[in-house]
Amino acid sequence: MEFKGYRRADGRVGTRNYVGVLSTVVCANEVTERIAREVHGATAFMHHQGCGQMPTDTARVTQALIGLGTNPNLASVLLVSLGCESVVLEEVANAVAQSGKRVERLVIQEEGGAARSVAKGELLAQDMVREASSLSPSICPVSDLVLGLKCGGSDTTQGLFANPVLGIASDMVVQAGGTSVLGEVTEFIGTEHILARHARTPVVAQGILRLVDRMEARAKAVGCDMRGGQPTGGNIKGGLTTIEEKSLGAIAKAGTAPIEAVYEYGERPRVNGLVVMDSPGREPEILTGLAAAGCTIIGFATGRGAPQGFPFVPVVKITGNIVTWDKLRDHMDCYVGTIMEGTETLPAAGRRVFDELLAFASGRMTKAEISGYTDSMDIYVTGPVI
Repeated sequence: MEFKGYRRADGRVGTRNYVGVLSTVVCANEVTERIAREVHGATAFMHHQGCGQMPTDTARVTQALIGLGTNPNLASVLLVSLGCESVVLEEVANAVAQSGKRVERLVIQEEGGAARSVAKGELLAQDMVREASSLSPSICPVSDLVLGLKCGGSDTTQGLFANPVLGIASDMVVQAGGTSVLGEVTEFIGTEHILARHARTPVVAQGILRLVDRMEARAKAVGCDMRGGQPTGGNIKGGLTTIEEKSLGAIAKAGTAPIEAVYEYGERPRVNGLVVMDSPGREPEILTGLAAAGCTIIGFATGRGAPQGFPFVPVVKITGNIVTWDKLRDHMDCYVGTIMEGTETLPAAGRRVFDELLAFASGRMTKAEISGYTDSMDIYVTGPVI
């Protein structure tokens, strides 16, 4: 079991070979977007954080940017800073450079404004893309793959078909020595005791329960019931009535592998196998967290149809809902409604989706990549803007 990937200087393997243009603060987003738009082979990551935040959130944003910059799907990185934000540009740049990548810096206030910054940034990005284009993929074992697990736009078909299929594919990645990262702690609620039984050790089990307690405490701190936020109105229209029902389907994407460790948001796993990462369920934040944790491909099970991709990590959409497959064909990559139709077994569909994931990891473009539905991302923070 192999795929074609790009082996980086630090030994990790990417499934893509982009030059990343990363904004360090919301105030630099426009310049970041303009640079990447004009340079084929460059991709922009923008967000709404980086300044006016509690120190804990500034630290989280900094670590997330370091994780994104070191993701092996990026050959090199251009960091775009305003110049007066809380995130320290040099801290991010130095940490990313330690992975062996070329890192360039652009400070808008020092360059003399947006126009001059865009002009200089385009020339830098062009030179970085020229360097990246000389790299060729090589055959790599599945043990080098880091799979992110996500579900969204949930309905009843998702928990019955798409999530279990993704769980089988995840098990196959783990059995081959690779890594799968499970997030969406909100969608553990009510089933955390079941998920904790997957834990390799009691310490890991307690870590899972602690994440759920922390997520529930955040919801309670607002002073209102989380129902209506979770499950969402769309989930309820899709036949899910409680967070427990939603969670029962959501945890199916974890498969049957033991959970080896629990990590904070965007933290890179230090062990192979199935691991849990703290994160909410909303797409912009969890997709960013998975990418910051080093995921090089993301499997995304959906019932009603969620179109979001990510700027430099392929996001493979899997649905078992025939209506969604027919109406949102330009967003869906894999159809597993064949199980309900009786033409394919659940194990066979899982093996097929695993093969599809390897094909996408080897360079096949996802629908989100083709359509460019990859821009609206953010970094998960828990404190107020100050």
